[in-house]
Amino acid sequence: MQAIAEHKGCGTSGGSGKASCGSQAGQGDLPTEIWDKVKNHPCYSEEAHHHYARMHVAVAPACNIQCNYCNRKYDCANESRPGVVSEKLTPEQAAKKVLAVASTIPQMTVLGIAGPGDPLANPKKTFKTFELVAKAAPDIKLCLSTNGLMLPDHVDTIARFKIDHVTITINMVDPEIGAKIYPWIFYNHKRYTGVEAAKILTDRQLQGLEMLTERGILCKINSVMIPGTNDQHLVEVNRAVKSRGAFLHNIMPLISAPEHGTVFGLNGQRGPTAQELKALQDACEGEMNVMRHCRQCRADAVGLLGEDRSAEFTSEKVMAMDVKYDLQMRKAYQAKVEEERVAKVAAKQEEVAELASEMSDIKLMVAVATKGSGLINEHFGHAKEFQVYELSMAGAKFVGHRRVDHYCQGGYGEEGRLASVIRAINDCHAVFVAKIGGCPKSNLLKAGIEPVDQYAHEFIEKSAIAWFKSYLDKMQSGETQHTQRGDAAIRQGALSSAA
Repeated sequence: MQAIAEHKGCGTSGGSGKASCGSQAGQGDLPTEIWDKVKNHPCYSEEAHHHYARMHVAVAPACNIQCNYCNRKYDCANESRPGVVSEKLTPEQAAKKVLAVASTIPQMTVLGIAGPGDPLANPKKTFKTFELVAKAAPDIKLCLSTNGLMLPDHVDTIARFKIDHVTITINMVDPEIGAKIYPWIFYNHKRYTGVEAAKILTDRQLQGLEMLTERGILCKINSVMIPGTNDQHLVEVNRAVKSRGAFLHNIMPLISAPEHGTVFGLNGQRGPTAQELKALQDACEGEMNVMRHCRQCRADAVGLLGEDRSAEFTSEKVMAMDVKYDLQMRKAYQAKVEEERVAKVAAKQEEVAELASEMSDIKLMVAVATKGSGLINEHFGHAKEFQVYELSMAGAKFVGHRRVDHYCQGGYGEEGRLASVIRAINDCHAVFVAKIGGCPKSNLLKAGIEPVDQYAHEFIEKSAIAWFKSYLDKMQSGETQHTQRGDAAIRQGALSSAA
């Protein structure tokens, strides 16, 4: 299958054997036909996720496997994790909702079906939804996320409907490990358990992946990192999917808060720390490109990654809308987005060129409060997440995000929440904000994190690189002494407030 990987998947190899495509790739790194598929897909392009939105429609309630990290009965408007929805839709309702969202949010470019069960355990509803949307809004990219059990049976249909992006959740290629993750599967009218179930599942997943890449369909692999179960094994999973032509590997932290009611949560299985997750992602990135900007979205999420506007588009609200789909308006709006995107890239390249005069092997991380568009445009106390970048002589590299509770509530900061925010970015040397109050600024400095507000409303990467250059200059002059930061906590529970 290596020939398939080279031809259809990540075909241009770097010095370590890694392909020059995927999450952080730009236009010059990819063949034209691949670039056209990912340039405005927020899940397949890290750069695009700052500018373009996606939506999921919950038309697929049934599931054919049980995962120890999943409980689809849970619902909370503040929680972001796969399987969670507030209402299920018919294909007709979903199609109207897509048109309503696309008319209201013109930078919405991707429709995904990811649950709340498995789309291919609900094939009629799934493909009927795609059929209706493709007819009414042909400019929207179609995306499917599946556990892969039934994938080989539907590859031809996926290709016929021009679904160019398929995500497969693959947590193991060793059935002994799989038996610890999946209690059972339901396949060919029979329930299988244990190692036998995991063997069927992994065989079907890898077969489906091969069949998709043979047809030139881009495949992203999702893997949940479960410490002590599959964390070391995911390096082997990474090699297996790369050899079968996978385009991108997304390694996500286990969400295992007890209140979610999952088997892992109730059994006390912990999720990874921020540094454990990054170390595994770094190890796998030596083989292929790794996605680091995933938000583990709800199955009915709407908006930019990191935001959820689904409450604006409930069935009741959508059905009352007089929707007029204006394709030309959408194209004009997205053209302006592209202008902004080009300016952002140019600004980054300008700063990287200036950094070339420095000599240092230091790498450090910084956090950024942002509402999107690649700008430092969020107040520290209003941030629901921080985007994290690793700075080095190579420039600014996006490495992930950290969800947090709002620190500022009605004009007042809550000290308990401030402590949790600091824990979430404890591995960062600085935090970039549009604005910050005196109290949190003082506490951040005591924690060894520099609050940076002089780059408010400027491009993230350009500003971060400029700050890093200044940091290196201060080190050279003796004004600053570089120290290593500690680990950080990944958010497990639901947010405490909704705004």
